[in-house]
Amino acid sequence: MSAIVENSIYRSVQAVMERNEELARHVLANETRVNQLEIEIDEDAIRLIALQQPVAADLRLLTVAVKINNDLERMGDLAVSIAERALQLVREPSISPQIDIPHIAGLVQSMVRKALDSFVNRDAELARSVLVSDDAVDNLRTANYHELISFMEKNPQQIPQAFQLLSVVRNLERIADHSTNIAEDVLFLVKGIDVRHHNEERISTGFARQEQM
Repeated sequence: MSAIVENSIYRSVQAVMERNEELARHVLANETRVNQLEIEIDEDAIRLIALQQPVAADLRLLTVAVKINNDLERMGDLAVSIAERALQLVREPSISPQIDIPHIAGLVQSMVRKALDSFVNRDAELARSVLVSDDAVDNLRTANYHELISFMEKNPQQIPQAFQLLSVVRNLERIADHSTNIAEDVLFLVKGIDVRHHNEERISTGFARQEQM
């Protein structure tokens, strides 16, 4: 499931940058499979909980798997949304606002990969690096927003295209948020600590406390 979602995110961004309708439609075609996998994984987890009555680390693993499953499905939906924006852009004249979608997309894709790798390898430090990267994505999102708003004010005739790009940036930022969710779940799985809504100082404190135990 994660491989399909990662591929969809990559192809959706490429579809935007290249104005490539074929890539966009490939992402749309993957949506059904992602949705099917979400249901299958949820059913497997519920069956294991019901039949095996897991406790401690095993129960934590199943709980985290269900949450990650949901985040992956949402990331797939966001990739579909980006692909839909690409289809709209194919029909519009190209514009050149000073925004760097490949840069923010590269950061987001790296976060997705690290978050999933941290789950597979039970790597708390890799998960923590995802949380740190979230601020950089937020800063880029804000900078791109300001640039696109300024562009639309100066070029009202090109608002439709700029609005589509604005939506792409927003969806990339939301994918980063789901990557952060996965990283937080990995920290809970590996370290037994809940870092949701915590700042970096509290995360560090949590790690230090765990090391002392």
